Amino acid sequence: MRRFAALLERLAFTPSRNARLRLLAGYLRDAPDPDRGWALAAITRDLALDSVKPAMLRALAAERVDAELFALSYDFVGDLAETVALIWPETGRADDPPLGEIVAALQEASRRTPAQVVARLLDRLDASGRYALLKLVTGGLRVGVSARLAKAALAELGGRELAEIEEIWHGLAPPYRDLFAWLTEAGPKPAAAAACPFRPVMLATPLAVEELGGLDPAEYLAEWKWDGIRVQASAEAGTRRLYSRSGDDISAAFPDLVEALDFDGTLDGELLVRHPSGGTAPFADLQQRLNRKTVTAAQRARHPAFLRAYDLLFAGGRDLRGEALATRRGALEDFVARLDPARFDLSPLVAFAAWEELEALRADPPDPVIEGLMLKHRDSAYLPGRPKGPWFKWKRDPHVIDAVLLYAQRGHGKRSGYYSDYTFGVWTEAGELVPVGKAYFGFTDAELAEIDRYVRGNTTDRFGPVRAVRAEPGHGLVLEVAFEGLNRSARHKSGVAMRFPRISRLRWDKTPAEADRLETLEAMLPRGGPEAGP
Repeated sequence: MRRFAALLERLAFTPSRNARLRLLAGYLRDAPDPDRGWALAAITRDLALDSVKPAMLRALAAERVDAELFALSYDFVGDLAETVALIWPETGRADDPPLGEIVAALQEASRRTPAQVVARLLDRLDASGRYALLKLVTGGLRVGVSARLAKAALAELGGRELAEIEEIWHGLAPPYRDLFAWLTEAGPKPAAAAACPFRPVMLATPLAVEELGGLDPAEYLAEWKWDGIRVQASAEAGTRRLYSRSGDDISAAFPDLVEALDFDGTLDGELLVRHPSGGTAPFADLQQRLNRKTVTAAQRARHPAFLRAYDLLFAGGRDLRGEALATRRGALEDFVARLDPARFDLSPLVAFAAWEELEALRADPPDPVIEGLMLKHRDSAYLPGRPKGPWFKWKRDPHVIDAVLLYAQRGHGKRSGYYSDYTFGVWTEAGELVPVGKAYFGFTDAELAEIDRYVRGNTTDRFGPVRAVRAEPGHGLVLEVAFEGLNRSARHKSGVAMRFPRISRLRWDKTPAEADRLETLEAMLPRGGPEAGP
């Protein structure tokens, strides 16, 4: 357990992606089975320990320490796992149980007495081990490692291609003994046991305008970039699956679309929701169904899912990925024409003759759910990852407003000692500040320290880990906020919901009175568009 705890601590404080990759690959190489397999499952979120809830951990801590002391400590630290790990009384008998033994005890606890098992484990571990245990049981590792990065570490460990790992991943199960045996040349490659496996997606690189001069418009196809999520729909031998672009199986959240996968093949496309008018609903409507284990009939009816097809990877047992895009496009058109039009449509090509013409279309697209353009070379094969050159994404310029900092909340992981999550607002006609969004990135570490000092020196009230910040016409912090889009929202007091808000600049030079007004945002709303949320 100490080795796993040390790994989590080092990952949390390692900013470099490549350095995290090396750390993880080293752990997977040196740790024994089944510990490394359970660690991998925890990092890829394939380890479910649903019997342990935050309320249980707070109750356990309250049995060992003074309740007021715990509340004050939690308010100061801002992270439940870290608070419990540090405040838990030392027993003087800390040891180092294997991670596999801990997972087995927790899995058995799900059928008996989870609180007692967790308490006994906390008594056996030191502070670092307790922290790792609590992160493990709550599923909130927050160490900057995605499932894809974990798979990349496996590829580095075994000297394999990442695509090779991804294509067999969904046929594997923790603690992955067969996988590690293959990667360390102690056993054969695990068979791709899962029907309709995930095929690694091809991604586009951001386009810089100055790059257009070196590209020939005649060699590229253009498509709209829709504001949904990239998915892969696959059906094979009676099995049907819907994957996110990172390879997560999201079929449970979209059974209406999965039911319509009555073909033999693999489609690449954009997952969207149909608006009652027949058009495309904004991302906020799609968000009502994301990350759900089940959906009700009412949710399916209110937010019907469909797929806008971009590419065809497999059809009738034939792998099309090595063929030119122009060839795949022709096959895609024939393929989609045979599918249910309520659930599938074809991503239209955008006609253009010169880059200037395309730039004008990008600046004024025909639908508010469009967030830019995709440029794809006519001869490009479908290559996994993000190869430089064949595909580009050319997004619309973000919207920018000036807003006033209203509330600040403590962050997690290495930010747990800082107020790093910010709620901001704009002025109403009545002269009140109303929240319009929340952001936790877009600023440097130095700026984070500046904002944290400001929050601590200008706190007017506290609500657990949240602080209200002084915000008056003549005194407050103005944030320049960039965001990708805006939707109506019945769930927010302001009536609007931002898409991907981020802090683009700190405006110490402005007073809150100079911040934007709510009518400025309302003017950005798509006319006649649907509301976000129920």
